[in-house]
Amino acid sequence: MKRAYHHLLVIKIPQRKAADMVGVSRTTMNRTPSKLQDAARPAPPNKLSTVERAAILDVLNSPECVDLVPMQFYAELLDDGVYLGSLSTFYRVLSENRLVKEGRRLAKRKLRSIPELEATAPGEVLSWDITKLAGPVKGKYFDCYLMVDIYSRYIVGAHVHAESGQLAVEMMREIFGVHGIPRVVHADRGTSMTLKTVAALLSDLEVTRSHSRPRVSNDNPYSESLFKTLKYVPQFPERFSSLGDARAFRSEFVQWYNHAHQHSGIGLHTPADVHFGLADSVAAKRSQTLAAARARYPERFGTSRDPKILAMPEAAWISNPRNRVVQAA
Repeated sequence: MKRAYHHLLVIKIPQRKAADMVGVSRTTMNRTPSKLQDAARPAPPNKLSTVERAAILDVLNSPECVDLVPMQFYAELLDDGVYLGSLSTFYRVLSENRLVKEGRRLAKRKLRSIPELEATAPGEVLSWDITKLAGPVKGKYFDCYLMVDIYSRYIVGAHVHAESGQLAVEMMREIFGVHGIPRVVHADRGTSMTLKTVAALLSDLEVTRSHSRPRVSNDNPYSESLFKTLKYVPQFPERFSSLGDARAFRSEFVQWYNHAHQHSGIGLHTPADVHFGLADSVAAKRSQTLAAARARYPERFGTSRDPKILAMPEAAWISNPRNRVVQAA
């Protein structure tokens, strides 16, 4: 490396550029090594012998030390009148043997499988969750239950109340009576979502229960996205003055979201159009309008295809395995 650096200097390459080319700083390349640096460094007089270091390693690997960090066992040895070396030496010996890691027997958490749910039509997979709405005073909250069809993004159920497992069951009965029994109901692992009454209802109706992994919000993306839309509309207040006020806002939001909100995830259709099968006629009318504009202003269009944002997806996924493979690649 140094030879290459000096060769670059011979052919009139500036020092700074030459140092960058060989990947070493200019100061390092110009430093003259002293005889002291070239000579072998003598061992320090306080260095532990091989036998002493092996004794430390044996002690640290003993059953008595397995549930203690080195500093705790170091203190216990001192309490017993034993000195094998400094605490830094303990860690140094462990590092040399690649043993600096958690040595205690820790509780093993059960690995949760990633939920993989696909919906190709409305009414197949419903997702629901609960969010807090700030009440009239600090510490007072109302619980907003929202259940959404992941394919059409249609809000099939919305309630504002105090959190209750019985309310969750009543909400599901009402939704299933109006919109039909779905194939899967997906939720996180909140208190209401995991109650036996909810589980019993879904089991009786032969509806598959699906749950997010603990502390993984991406496993319930449709409900999380819906809550963000709810709380970022201009009309969302800092606090609700009463339960009635919160319910009135909920009704107005659901009406707007289902029938006026042109959702980017479903080809800029409204959830109601997709849920009730009106999206194809809307898409056909849009295509006719674009075709007429294309014929009138051909120079403004680079392709004969409609914009991709107007296309309806073939399916809605929660944790599409194909996307995970692409991300890993």
